[in-house]
Amino acid sequence: MNFPSNIFNSHSKEDGDFFLGITRILGFKPKKLSIYKKAFLHRSANVKDEKGAPMNYERLEFLGDSMLGTIISKYLYSEVPTGDEGYLTKMRSKIVSREHLNELGKDLNLIQYVESRIPKSHFGDNIHGNVFEALVGAIYLDRGYKYCDKFIEGKVISYKSLVIEWCQKQKKAFHYDIYEDSGNDTVKHFAVKLHINHKVVAKARATSKKKAEEMASKRAYYALQSKIAKE
Repeated sequence: MNFPSNIFNSHSKEDGDFFLGITRILGFKPKKLSIYKKAFLHRSANVKDEKGAPMNYERLEFLGDSMLGTIISKYLYSEVPTGDEGYLTKMRSKIVSREHLNELGKDLNLIQYVESRIPKSHFGDNIHGNVFEALVGAIYLDRGYKYCDKFIEGKVISYKSLVIEWCQKQKKAFHYDIYEDSGNDTVKHFAVKLHINHKVVAKARATSKKKAEEMASKRAYYALQSKIAKE
């Protein structure tokens, strides 16, 4: 995506495409599109503001990193009342690990919006996590803490990813057995069984496959947390 030289004042079709794409990712409409454009500016683009100061995503990345730490700390404090400081710190580190943030950035395909003079094929994996953090920073500046909190809890805090990571490290076989289970409900429901090493460790039921998997993963996570915390 090549932004015009006056990217922060333009109203092109490209702006419209960017607006729609970011709205799909966020789940809400941005107020100040210029903030989000800055979240995808690589330093190699050599864009400067009206005072001649360089503009890129690195300052937003710094802010996003801080917001991730704060919001995830708050979440863990509320959700894991029995966890001591060491346990909570370890869990926060897992959730905001570079590997996890890189995967989130890849899943959202954020690199498609990066403006750079460097071919995207030359970037390392960390570009995905860096831009994800910058996007979080942009959300905070544009819509405030409430929207930032909602985005992070919806996109970052995934018990499924934590359980899968643990299974992979421990070389344990796992799979999610999902099937339709509406019963007497008028709304379609799905049930899931999470198998680890050929044993069912958690079950859940929800109105979507994704929600059912996450609920089962959360139950499995708390059942296994004493083992996961030792790593």
